[in-house]
Amino acid sequence: MARRRASVPWGVTLQRAFGAVARANLGLAGKAATRAAKAVLEPAAERRKPPRGVGDWIAGFAMAAGGTRRFQLYRPPGVKASDRLPLMVMLHGCQQDAKSFAVSTRMNTLAAREGFFVLYPEQDRRANPQGCWNWFETRTGIAHAEADILMAAVKQVCLLYPVDPARVAVAGMSAGASMAALLATRHPERFKAVAMHSGVPPGAASSTTSALGAMRGRRTPSSPDQDSDWPPLIVIHGGADSVVSARNAETSARLWAEAAGARATVPRAVQRGQRHAMTITDYKRGRDTVASLCEVGSLGHAWSGGAAKRPFSDANGPDASRLVWAFASRQFDKAG
Repeated sequence: MARRRASVPWGVTLQRAFGAVARANLGLAGKAATRAAKAVLEPAAERRKPPRGVGDWIAGFAMAAGGTRRFQLYRPPGVKASDRLPLMVMLHGCQQDAKSFAVSTRMNTLAAREGFFVLYPEQDRRANPQGCWNWFETRTGIAHAEADILMAAVKQVCLLYPVDPARVAVAGMSAGASMAALLATRHPERFKAVAMHSGVPPGAASSTTSALGAMRGRRTPSSPDQDSDWPPLIVIHGGADSVVSARNAETSARLWAEAAGARATVPRAVQRGQRHAMTITDYKRGRDTVASLCEVGSLGHAWSGGAAKRPFSDANGPDASRLVWAFASRQFDKAG
């Protein structure tokens, strides 16, 4: 005879059903939480990893009256305590950070070969949600406060590492280019060269609203004093830049020329292999190049000659990192 199953009260059945549903929901919630945690933690962990290549990737932070900023310092391999190597300060653009800028520009690879340090300050997203340097906030003093923090980072690196303080250059992309120009004009005695890639000249904006007009090339800064002793400038800008108007490039070069009493030479066309062609115009005072304007017609808002398949990077352009270093090293040699 078949055994009869004991009947189970409806209340118990419902409790078991609800329990099963609850356990299933907890399982799904746990998986969702795990996925969410990975989405946050994995990119953060990736940012902490050093870029590929030889040399050291050293974390630090600088402090001034206006606040603190983190930075990364690239030290090439084989550096001795008795060395005195040049320093290149690299200021990233909006929606970038120290590591992404290093990877995009490939400046570390060049530094390893040529033997120089590279300092990558990093904007705090609490100071600007897009990660832009606040180069335009001169009316409120925020721009100058950030420049002071950056100078604190430069001084700190020169003090703690075998850096030659007489051979320091500053370069930047987009908002970083504008901040580099501001930094060089506020502290011309500390830099031997400045490089602006796709930026706006200093003095063209004093607020967020005026910055938008300046980026479109609709604002012209006041003429500088003739006795302004600014470090030599190289400007690189794309003719197809839809973010920062290429008109700013010529304005920047002319601003430097006016400050030094320099004149433009005849433009020359240059193209290397299959890379985008560029037109170079030097502004000279006697035999000295005060400013060099490199206009790349087919380049958009991207680091020219940068790493392939990276944001704000165009591998088909002339190698901007090489151009910047070659320009800076010539200034170092003159000072030498």
